[in-house]
Amino acid sequence: MNLTRQNLWNEIKDYVLITFGLACYSFGWIGFLVNNEIVTGGITGLSSLIFFGTKIPVSIIYFTINAILLILAIRTIGWQYCIRSIFGVLMMTVLVSIATAYIKEPFVKDEPFMSCIIGGILSGVGVGIAFTRNGSTGGTDIIAAIINKYKPISLGRGILYCDVCIISSSYVLFHSFEKILFGFVVLAVSTYTCDLIINGIRQSVQILIFSEDYEKIADRINKEIHRGVTILDGMGWYSKQPKKVIIVLAKRTESNSIFRMVKQIDSHAFISQSNVIGVYGEGFDKIKT
Repeated sequence: MNLTRQNLWNEIKDYVLITFGLACYSFGWIGFLVNNEIVTGGITGLSSLIFFGTKIPVSIIYFTINAILLILAIRTIGWQYCIRSIFGVLMMTVLVSIATAYIKEPFVKDEPFMSCIIGGILSGVGVGIAFTRNGSTGGTDIIAAIINKYKPISLGRGILYCDVCIISSSYVLFHSFEKILFGFVVLAVSTYTCDLIINGIRQSVQILIFSEDYEKIADRINKEIHRGVTILDGMGWYSKQPKKVIIVLAKRTESNSIFRMVKQIDSHAFISQSNVIGVYGEGFDKIKT
């Protein structure tokens, strides 16, 4: 019973955060991009293009395109992939309708580049929050997933191809290379921001330490940094002598303390540090499904 309640609570939290992320996305898209006639990637960008050419409400265009894509996705990929996509599309449609009803002018006038930066950040934050809770905005995610099922093209590459085509198509309407450049600025900023939201907060480091004083180093890391330590057996190929290798997974903020500690014990130690994204278990993030 407790497990069922916990699962229900987790689902509620997921959908609340997905909604919040989509609200950020809608706010940034309408308030900074659409009202400045800046075309982005994805179905939102395609909806903008059609809106600029026909003046059909952008929320209706967005919903219609995604409804068609969802029908195709359900037939080719299945319901399991599409459940949260359906929620995302419906919620995004509602939020965009609200945004267009109340936001009639761009928040930053006569500053298209600034609008690109702010709109891109808000869009990236919104999509990132939605993705961390296994949400989806539909659109090119669905197209890329369908393509990926039949062709050896990665999801990321498929989405990128779609975005480049949509942004470049804005030249047909505006006959302006400047508009295309603004679209690519938004794409770059939103992608980078989204990546920071998804991966930045989970970034940890993996440290390999080669030292004759491995016991002292391991003990101090355990007692002072409170991190688990694993000792691996190795062999130096040049000397053909056995070596002990310490492996530690730690937060990025703890790496300097570990480096100072190793230097105090063995100034000749050999250390390798690499970034690790997504470390789960005791002392790190909880495993999420």
